[in-house]
Amino acid sequence: MSVSQQQVEPVAQGQTDKSTDGVGRRVSQRVAGIAESATLAVDAKAKALKAEGRPVVGFGAGEPDFATPGYIVEAAVAACTDPANHRYTPAGGLPVLKQAIAAKTRRDSGYDVSPEQVLVTNGGKQAVYEAFATLLDPGDEALLPAPYWTTYPEAIRLAGGVPVEVFADEDQDYLVTVEQLEAARTERTKLLLFCSPSNPTGAVYPREQVREIGRWAYENGIWVVTDEIYEHLVYDGARARSMPVEVPDLTETCVVLNGVAKTYAMTGWRVGWMIGPRDVVKAATNLQSHLSSNVANVSQRAALAAVSGDLAAVETMRAAFDRRRRTMVKMLSAIEGVTCPVPRGAFYCYPSVKGVLGRTIRGRTPQTSAELAELILDEAEVAVVPGEAFGPSGYLRLSYALGDDDLVEGVGRIQRLLAR
Repeated sequence: MSVSQQQVEPVAQGQTDKSTDGVGRRVSQRVAGIAESATLAVDAKAKALKAEGRPVVGFGAGEPDFATPGYIVEAAVAACTDPANHRYTPAGGLPVLKQAIAAKTRRDSGYDVSPEQVLVTNGGKQAVYEAFATLLDPGDEALLPAPYWTTYPEAIRLAGGVPVEVFADEDQDYLVTVEQLEAARTERTKLLLFCSPSNPTGAVYPREQVREIGRWAYENGIWVVTDEIYEHLVYDGARARSMPVEVPDLTETCVVLNGVAKTYAMTGWRVGWMIGPRDVVKAATNLQSHLSSNVANVSQRAALAAVSGDLAAVETMRAAFDRRRRTMVKMLSAIEGVTCPVPRGAFYCYPSVKGVLGRTIRGRTPQTSAELAELILDEAEVAVVPGEAFGPSGYLRLSYALGDDDLVEGVGRIQRLLAR
């Protein structure tokens, strides 16, 4: 079964399907309608196969393969011994960390915010969910540029909103235009999700386009939720532009999402944040006070060391990602039927495989990218994420956040499998 499919057990004769109908429903419709994270599913399957002794190369995980820098770990170790960190702390985050996040935001993007505008969350995903839950009412529409990160549409639906996909293909370098957004806008449009650098495509919006989209949102009374988690992972002279900096009029209708996961190789520490107008952040903090209370204090202390330090370790990781990026693009582009735009940010390649679909490969003829991803896993023992997880079929996502040798080996297997 592919990660883009859901398997439903048949109901035995004479039984009631309690999962979907009537008072006896076992799982709420809201939660039953949410799909599993495709990227985590692919990563879990790859790790399970490795545990069985199979030489699987996994390109599914969106996390750096580096260890968290030592000075951050040392700060966490010291925090463990302080009894103050053994107790509840404010639900919205340690005041010293909120102050440091505000200072880091000014330093890195030029956005001047106060600590009262910051909410520290249990990872970036919680920030995403709480932003949508705080802003959306049932039936509100959220414009979602596609390809998109798998969690965005599910978080929008959980909040009662309606995701409206706006697709930009490889011919547009995966960058949506104002004209496309305007064509998708209705009287129910409440917000726009904006992500640059992008997961899954690695696309980075140029400054002029950021400004154009931001002005359009402001003039039409549309909120912007902008995800800046990959802000430091940019290449070829690209620069991540913060929309509220480029369009200051947006500051009262913009929420910025970020975290330490990608920049500092801290995916497992679970510290993210949202920045926004005070009333929105206060409402989201109220939600978090009931949902999870404070983020683990040791993780917050580690995040404090991360955002307060310099970016030397980050630059070392960025240089390695850049090297791997160029290798992967070159190798993928050499495959007949594959088109791989050059990503300028994050750590993903998002090649079009439309030219491969419909071709018979080792007795199988994949018609969708989900079927092709299954074939690649079965025949080459390489795990990739199909485009269906991020929008339309016809694409694959491969993370280059893995060792150089594994990268060359994995893409080399795909090359040999797909060779004419």
